[in-house]
Amino acid sequence: MTVLPLAVGCAYGHTMQALIVSAAPSAGSLTADLAATAESTLRDQGDDVVLVDLARLGWHPAVRPSDYGVEELTAPVGTHALDAAASGTLDAEVARHQELLRRADLLVLVFPLWWAGMPAVLKGWVDRVFTQGFAYGLRDAAGNPRKYGDGAFAGKRGLVVTTAGDRAEAFGPRGVNGHIEDLLFPVNHGILWYTGIEPLAPLALLGVDSPVWAGVEDARAQVRKRFENLGTDEPLPYRRLLDDYDAQRRLLEEHAPGRTDLAIHRRPGGPADRP
Repeated sequence: MTVLPLAVGCAYGHTMQALIVSAAPSAGSLTADLAATAESTLRDQGDDVVLVDLARLGWHPAVRPSDYGVEELTAPVGTHALDAAASGTLDAEVARHQELLRRADLLVLVFPLWWAGMPAVLKGWVDRVFTQGFAYGLRDAAGNPRKYGDGAFAGKRGLVVTTAGDRAEAFGPRGVNGHIEDLLFPVNHGILWYTGIEPLAPLALLGVDSPVWAGVEDARAQVRKRFENLGTDEPLPYRRLLDDYDAQRRLLEEHAPGRTDLAIHRRPGGPADRP
């Protein structure tokens, strides 16, 4: 993990606190290179950055009893998490990462797309750090669940930077791999938006294993460009649970009538919108 020094100036009105979590499989991987590029770009813009390299840390991806200070899981993990938070027995490393996330204005997840999703080490970081009572399971003053727009991390922003080997067309509207926006929906909507983090339009670097790939310098340039205006970029226009869904949490019939694709969960317009 690298902690960079404080500097001045950012679009948040203060020095932006950025947390980059990298699932690079090795120090020589493209993912590691792009995570380092993101780190240096944010630093050059005057932001305060923490880069967490999960592989270098030897991060264990599976939830374990020791996460909650017990010898055996005898209840739902959420119950154990609440008990551990109350008794101060939460694993020290998990608690440290929760504090990093608590301080962050911006969460950046950098990972290669493996088997249509995040590598296990990054999913395991979410599983272990996003505990009940900290990331979810909260209610507002009226007793409504705080999720999908009004979660524990409301006010934060999130950005996915991912790479995939197949050509860009294979991740398009009729591509064999499925649309890249749909593949990233579980991360952008199911993790970030669920917990209140506003997801920004992701940066997907596609075709990195194909003959048409422009190379690492082009990839670095795309990362630097994507990080130029993160403080003022419009987030993906996902719908809010309490505004646009019924009591069974189904999208109201007045929105996107007759449609069942994942894009119905976005308001019309905004970045990455599609028909």
